[in-house]
Amino acid sequence: MEQRYLGRTGIRVSRLALGTMTWGRDTDEHEAADQLRTYVDAGGNLVDTADVYADGDAEQILGSLLGDLVPRDELVIATKAVCVAGEGRRFDASRRHLLAALDASLKRLGTDYIDLWQLHAYDVYTPLEETLAALDDAVRSGRARYVGVSNYCGWQLAKAATWQAAVPGRAPIVSTQVEYSLLQRGIEREVVPAALDLGIGILPWSPLGRGVLTGKYRTGIPADSRGASPHFEAFVEPYLDERSRRIVDAVITAADGLAVSPLEVALAWVRDRPGVVAPIVGARTAAQLRGSLRAEELVLPAEIREALDDVSLPAMGYPECWAQD
Repeated sequence: MEQRYLGRTGIRVSRLALGTMTWGRDTDEHEAADQLRTYVDAGGNLVDTADVYADGDAEQILGSLLGDLVPRDELVIATKAVCVAGEGRRFDASRRHLLAALDASLKRLGTDYIDLWQLHAYDVYTPLEETLAALDDAVRSGRARYVGVSNYCGWQLAKAATWQAAVPGRAPIVSTQVEYSLLQRGIEREVVPAALDLGIGILPWSPLGRGVLTGKYRTGIPADSRGASPHFEAFVEPYLDERSRRIVDAVITAADGLAVSPLEVALAWVRDRPGVVAPIVGARTAAQLRGSLRAEELVLPAEIREALDDVSLPAMGYPECWAQD
């Protein structure tokens, strides 16, 4: 699998990342092992998880697979903190919470360092300088090698990265993990320009439009799909509208013409967008993962890429439009 640099760093990661959000919930440890083995055999090395995935079980399963299944130093492990499970405060980016969450993640993963430690969301109640100081502590102590953010809007990303760059010795923000697909191109208004200007790598989550870009929802909601799950029904529903249907139809037309799957077309499109390092692909089974990994071989012809750009073009307004050529 081809590799790319993670932002302005010297570390190289595979251009498709393995997501683990289903691990411990829809994917048991045996299926997770098959997924990891399949991914590593294909040349992948970037595995993304979070402390709240399955209430920590995703990290626990990943940790159990290190060593016997794959050597720890062959993987770039990315995890996240900030989200708080249960009722009450949704996000907690305080120093107290973050450093405790980091230690808990290390314990579950069975490792003494995280390659990429990410802030899962922006916490409006905690001063940003307090949050970023916790990142500095994590890197300085060796518990994290690199740090990034997730789900930050443009000004939040720029503020965090600029604060870190202002004083030598602070841990730079090297990546931003955001939703990005043909069905969700909102980050192109401000997040992508900020990331490109600051040299921050983009890690798209849900690059298949929450599964809708596979085409499986064209004639209804399959019983075994996320759209039929009480946990994920509301997650999928926003992308079952008329606009999404037109985009899915265009993806399927392109796939038919190239004799590949719609999944491969959708992944190849987002993988090769400016600033993107590695889309994060999640699967319930190793068979589903293999379908995603086939996208590695696909390069979209310019005319197909441009047609997909046109049909999915996001609305641009003031002031973003002033920055356009």
